[in-house]
Amino acid sequence: MEEQTTHVPQQQPAHSSTVTPAMSASASLFSLSFLFLISFGLVGLSHAASKCSVPTPPINIPIFPTDIDLLQFALNLEHMEADWFLYGALGYGLDAVAPELVMGGPPPIGATKANLDNVTSAIMAEFGYQEVGHLRAIKSTVGGFPRPVIDLSGKHFAKIFDDAFGFHLDPPFDPYLNSVNYLLASYVIPYVGLVGYRANEVVQPYKNLTVAEFTTKVSELRNKLASCGVKDEGLLVPVSWGAENKTNSNVLSANVNSVAYKRTPAEILRIVYGTGDEGTPGGFLPNGGDGAIARGLLKFA
Repeated sequence: MEEQTTHVPQQQPAHSSTVTPAMSASASLFSLSFLFLISFGLVGLSHAASKCSVPTPPINIPIFPTDIDLLQFALNLEHMEADWFLYGALGYGLDAVAPELVMGGPPPIGATKANLDNVTSAIMAEFGYQEVGHLRAIKSTVGGFPRPVIDLSGKHFAKIFDDAFGFHLDPPFDPYLNSVNYLLASYVIPYVGLVGYRANEVVQPYKNLTVAEFTTKVSELRNKLASCGVKDEGLLVPVSWGAENKTNSNVLSANVNSVAYKRTPAEILRIVYGTGDEGTPGGFLPNGGDGAIARGLLKFA
């Protein structure tokens, strides 16, 4: 729409008045509460454009104690994801990139650089840096705790995929072997779409197992561990499960209205621990998660 100038002196445009929405893309089911908190931010506001900014509400809206607990619960997952992506892409993690966020916590177990192609490496590095921002935003807003003990070893991932398929893969699955394996392993931690690869591509050296089958088995395992029905789906699904019952591709696991499934903290811990019990630690967090929610659910707490 053209600006109306009749009877009104035309104002010169401000050259630095850009307002840019920025949305974090590390879509992780496990980080949903935090994602809503930082969904949109405004950057690049100049003095000349101050009249276009949203005024500060006259009454401050408090962060309730339950919100603090939920945000701090997400730190367990953000720490996992940050070191997973940073190490995989760069060969080093949070200790080198933002040591102040570690807060004295131990380095992750078994994390190493993955053998990634250039495009995948660049994307994973971006994801890693985004997770650093998430950690900083949460800890600077509501406080936090040191990085927990995190197991990112190849041995741990091999066990997950053995459990998913119900038999031992030969050779054992190596998440750091190549880009396909790394992306499949990334599907285990947060939700990272494998759209860069055909769903029917065979995962070498497993001659009869495709990318789609790997994702389906991982999703079935997560549903089994969480014990709350089907809230996780692979890359290929029956048309009756697809968007508007019209597709069998499935980049986003979602309900009949294409809204992402919700999981409680207890469900998340059952999956992350790999034990099916929010009170029995293991898996990615051998000593259990930290924060009021995770510690409160531990049987020995």
